Amino acid sequence: MATGLSLHIGLNKVDPAKYGGWDGELVACEQDANDMAQLAREAGFGDTTLLTPDGTVENITAELRKAAKKLKSGDILLFSYSGHGGQVPNAKGSDNEPDDFDETLVLFDREFLDDELHREFGRFAEGVRILAFLDSCHSGSGIEVRDVLSSEAMQEHFQTRDPNEIENTSRLMPVAKQAEIYQRDKEFFQEIQRGIAAQDGGEGDVSALLVSGCQDNQLSSDGPVNGAFTGALLDVWGSGAFRGGYRAFHRDILQRMPATQSPNFYVAGRPGDDFLQQRPFTV
Repeated sequence: MATGLSLHIGLNKVDPAKYGGWDGELVACEQDANDMAQLAREAGFGDTTLLTPDGTVENITAELRKAAKKLKSGDILLFSYSGHGGQVPNAKGSDNEPDDFDETLVLFDREFLDDELHREFGRFAEGVRILAFLDSCHSGSGIEVRDVLSSEAMQEHFQTRDPNEIENTSRLMPVAKQAEIYQRDKEFFQEIQRGIAAQDGGEGDVSALLVSGCQDNQLSSDGPVNGAFTGALLDVWGSGAFRGGYRAFHRDILQRMPATQSPNFYVAGRPGDDFLQQRPFTV
């Protein structure tokens, strides 16, 4: 019989002492994590939830490594994150490619590179199904996120055309703060990037399914109860009433979202058609 373990992270704030005085206050991320944990429990997963001050790099990596030791081929890991997203330049990229960035999860104590998440997923045994849901902003291939959305799209999605207000109502780490933190911690980030790149090309043989809150060039909206993406996901799931595979699940979520925020369906490696065709959250 297969085993399912899940880890749910929700950060309504970050430590301002680690982010130059910025606390990144949000509204719905802890509720997202709690709701995803409830969904996981009802589906038969063991669940761990890390909220705001507990959402540190050390705690998250420790929980992932504990799960990696327990799960074997045929088992499943469910990982969900709700909080701010950011970017840092990719030290592995060419100087001629200024749009080469690593996406980050803005954890309580520091930004966590997507390379680092891939490295942790790579610790799982071959054949473990890895399922991730990220409800955070992804600013695509350009750091100037303010220019990604037209003023009309800003008005439609965030009820404002003011870029500063966009940063306040979305799950975007402010662009100026991203640049400030990167300049402060540049050597630290580059050391991580180069170290991971030296390990079998960086990402190894990770096989996973990711459904993210938006496309790379879009922003994820916070909300009064849930984030826009997590709220749509929960509506589609309907407390377990949904029937169909992961692609249909993604499609139905997408249909509930505005054009300015289109959840992404991304497959890394070769997770297997049997997994993708399963009803979501099947242990």
